[in-house]
Amino acid sequence: MRISLDQNNNKMKPDLFEAPDYYNLDELLTDEHKLVRDAAREWVKRDVSPIIEEYAQKAEFPKQIINGLAEIGAFGPYIPEEYGGAGLDQISYGLIMQEIERGDSGVRSTASVQSSLVMYPIWKYGNEEQRKKYLPKLASGEWMGSFGLTEPDHGSNPGGMTTNFKDMGDHYLLNGAKMWISNAPFCQVAVVWAKNEEGRIHGLIVERGMEGFSTPETHNKWSLRASATGELIFDNVKVPKENLLPNKSGLGAPLGCLDSARFGIAWGAIGAAMDCYDTALRYSKERLQFGKPIGQFQLQQKKLAEMITEITKAQLLAWRLGVMRENGTATSAQISMAKRNNVDMAINIAREARQMLGGMGITGEYSIMRHSMNLESVITYEGTHDIHLLITGLDVTGLNAFK
Repeated sequence: MRISLDQNNNKMKPDLFEAPDYYNLDELLTDEHKLVRDAAREWVKRDVSPIIEEYAQKAEFPKQIINGLAEIGAFGPYIPEEYGGAGLDQISYGLIMQEIERGDSGVRSTASVQSSLVMYPIWKYGNEEQRKKYLPKLASGEWMGSFGLTEPDHGSNPGGMTTNFKDMGDHYLLNGAKMWISNAPFCQVAVVWAKNEEGRIHGLIVERGMEGFSTPETHNKWSLRASATGELIFDNVKVPKENLLPNKSGLGAPLGCLDSARFGIAWGAIGAAMDCYDTALRYSKERLQFGKPIGQFQLQQKKLAEMITEITKAQLLAWRLGVMRENGTATSAQISMAKRNNVDMAINIAREARQMLGGMGITGEYSIMRHSMNLESVITYEGTHDIHLLITGLDVTGLNAFK
């Protein structure tokens, strides 16, 4: 059970979460991995659990947690220390995302965007001047960033984007719009993908305050309610030429960022699933029906047994992918498989856990319904469930179903 407001006495209930580790995966982790994970876990229990239901209910991102996210290394954990990052490995990155999403997918989205979709491209595709200017401020949370790829008419087909820029001699002139952008309403910088006059995709760093750049917020969401989502609008925005990311262009550049983000999602979804499982397991031992705990009934044990089995499989998948990602051998298709499998696993567990709690499962007294709603977005963004299936299909057959 999560920390939440008790309707009877207004006292806070403790976050009693215990992480399942059915196959003793801790033995595969280094001491540093466990220190990083445990620090993130304790931070979530202390600073996220007590407030997240309230902020989800009022559809507001809790900006006061930004400093805490920075302190646990959630912003660019694998970015070298010389640029303000923590200099950690890929498994540490995954574990941090797991713990944050155990708290809330929207909070993990905030960290994922900052790390993999803003800091990553500046680090990998930017020059030294750009790295030194932006990365330390992003790592500390002083600046928040967003990533502009998806457009109103181009989601699964980002290569069809219409956002464009023209060379005006001493600057670029940027026009277009992006939507479904996490962090957009309060970002200081946006890494925006647009086509030049030859139709080649490039990354541009756009800063708040540039004339013609606006970030209207998206309202009335039933999912990721504790995350700020908006649009990026470019109306003849003058972008300095030094803000072009010089070291990679083409669609492969933003897709490389998405590989990093999808890797984090594969881990993060496990956190949401673990929270739903732990809540359902605890409830099954406390809730009495027909004179005994519901956990004693066969159908409830079936649900719990299947949950822990699927979580364990997802943990092993993510750990192996982390090893390969750290070694530089993980392919985009392998990352797609893990993202698709683990999010699908998590949303199914959330649905089953919700049923186990009956009517209580839909209330903010428990985290399950919020996780379930959040995962409806996670299963769609950064590659839909079906698109990732086709990526695997292409990889194993060599036959392109996209054309």
